[in-house]
Amino acid sequence: MKIKILTVGKLKEDYLKKGIAEYAKRLNRFGTVEMVEVPDEKTPEKASAAENQQIMAKEAERIQGKIGERDFVVVLAIEGKELASEDFAQKLEAAKNTGHGTLTFIIGGSLGLDPAIKKRANLLLSFGRLTLPHQLMRLVLVEQIYRAMMISAGSTYHK
Repeated sequence: MKIKILTVGKLKEDYLKKGIAEYAKRLNRFGTVEMVEVPDEKTPEKASAAENQQIMAKEAERIQGKIGERDFVVVLAIEGKELASEDFAQKLEAAKNTGHGTLTFIIGGSLGLDPAIKKRANLLLSFGRLTLPHQLMRLVLVEQIYRAMMISAGSTYHK
C-alpha cells in the first residue's frame, strides 16, 4: 500500500516537519509514504473572485498531474464528511480491499481547492468546521492516517 500526501505550498516550520516525519516513519510499517508538494500561486492582496478562481485552477492542474488513475483520493474540505476515527479507518481499509494501490490525500492552499479536484475525490473529508493553517493540517492528517492504520491493525493506540 502506498500513502501519498499531496499538498499545495512548501512546509517551512521545523517543528511541523519533525512531527510529520515522525508519523511518516511510523506509517512505513503499513506501506510506503510519499509527501508531494506542488507550488502554490502567488495571490495578490486584493484579488478578485475571478483571480482567486484562476489561481485555484492553476494549482489544480499541478495537483491533477500527481494523482494516479486508480488512486483512492481523499480531499480535505470543510464541507466534507466528518468521521469518527474508527469510521475513517474502515473507509481506508475498504479502499485498500477494493484494489486501490495508493491512498492519496489532498490538502489545498490558502484559497482552498478547485471544484475539479473535489469532484475527483472518492471521499471529501472534514476535520470539523474550524479553519486550520494548511501547514498544521498536514501534521493533523498524518497523525489521523496513522491512527486509522493502527485501528485497522487492532492496536490500542487510538484510545
